[in-house]
Amino acid sequence: MQTKYEKIASTIRERIKNGTYPVDSLLPNQTDLVLEFGVSRMTIKKAIEILMMEGLVYSQRGMGTKILDHSFWDKDVSPIKEYDGLSYQMEKQNKKLESSVIKFDVGFPNKEIQKKLLLKAEQPIYQIIRLRILEGKPFVIEHTIMPCDLVPNLTTDILEKSVYTYLKKGLGLQFGGAYRTFQADRAEEHDKKYLECDDSDPILEVQQVIYLKDGTPIEFSKSRNRYDTRSYSILDVDYS
Repeated sequence: MQTKYEKIASTIRERIKNGTYPVDSLLPNQTDLVLEFGVSRMTIKKAIEILMMEGLVYSQRGMGTKILDHSFWDKDVSPIKEYDGLSYQMEKQNKKLESSVIKFDVGFPNKEIQKKLLLKAEQPIYQIIRLRILEGKPFVIEHTIMPCDLVPNLTTDILEKSVYTYLKKGLGLQFGGAYRTFQADRAEEHDKKYLECDDSDPILEVQQVIYLKDGTPIEFSKSRNRYDTRSYSILDVDYS
């Protein structure tokens, strides 16, 4: 379910696309938008930040919010600080996302995983590899490890849908934060087979550890992205 600010961002986005808000014009000021949508100024600010992240508008204090009517990017852009899952991100954009399970096993953590997820050697873990397919095209390969005791009853059916929805709604878990690193890498066998990469194609690899509200690490994953299909962004605007 979309939040109020996501719905408002969708409405403004559509107005930009259909010309209600012309290119190079200014978005109505926040006071007018507050009155129109019947929400707080903070909600309007969050909606505008989404559109800024997409490159559709640019906002600067004292200058208003300018309509750009195009994205800065030619690929899907994911906010660095968002960790609600790819299914959630694509649902917001009304894009069809499918998941194909390549591997789903139970094993035991090596020393690296023990350290990252604060596990003992005898604690079982899920070892998962999924191909995420966006609008019918291979998009990203996700290598995921989760402790079995924190994520009981995980099934292939859940993996083919949204794991994070199961964690949040099915198990009632709350995420507290994430630690991420980004690096370039060479295409591996899985990348060449499932992402249709050539030997010379670079891969954007994102490693992350997801933490629950109490600080317990619940996931370590590596997302392997084609260089030409996905990027990550952070909003950094000086409002002073």
